Amino acid sequence: MSPNEQGMHCVIAEDAEIGRNVVIGHHVVIHSQVIIEDDVVIGDGVVLGKNPSKSKTSRLVTSDLAPLRIGHGTVVGACAILYRGSSIGPECFIADQAVVRERCRLGVRVVIGQRSTVENDCQIGDYTKLQTAVYLTATSTVEENVFIAPMVTTTNDPYVARAKSSHETMQGPVIHKAARIGGGAVLLPGVHIGQEALVAAGAVVTRDVPPYRLVMGVPARVVRQVPEDQWLFLPDGVRRE
Repeated sequence: MSPNEQGMHCVIAEDAEIGRNVVIGHHVVIHSQVIIEDDVVIGDGVVLGKNPSKSKTSRLVTSDLAPLRIGHGTVVGACAILYRGSSIGPECFIADQAVVRERCRLGVRVVIGQRSTVENDCQIGDYTKLQTAVYLTATSTVEENVFIAPMVTTTNDPYVARAKSSHETMQGPVIHKAARIGGGAVLLPGVHIGQEALVAAGAVVTRDVPPYRLVMGVPARVVRQVPEDQWLFLPDGVRRE
């Protein structure tokens, strides 16, 4: 017998797989085939395994999605929505009202802040933190130990939906290992933020940012090197002792 705690007025599909010591709040909806590993906490009003929908003009592929999987020890805050086709790593923290769309992969101990949105087909590495109200656009890649401050906006459409080929050219930014993005910054489609780079608050990044460099301004320009005593990783990728 599973020692799970379950709140009132929940709707749970019969084929959902729920591990041991799982706590489920009130008014939770768990859709078909969702896999919840041990020691997970699900807040009130959460929706798990939602199937995506799309507008009549959208080219988004929403079929043949794998079941949502939530790794052990993860906490999902109140009214969060996690879509089918995504995988949430162990010991993640998904805050209240956050949304993680389909085909996303979150690593170990990833934090998704309150009211943040992770759009479809994003990859987020271990120990990365997205703070409050971050918008991570579709097809973005965020490597491990990245910090993204509140209200950061990323974009993926260089033609702003005015070209017929815009869908084929869409590409979110790539944020490399241990980079930091300051509050309210905007990253344009396809830019690379180098390892250990620092984007200042309010900057608009229109081109690639070199590793270990601080950029600021509109458009963002290199100002200086990030102080070495702030580095988590050396240029060869080895973590500092």
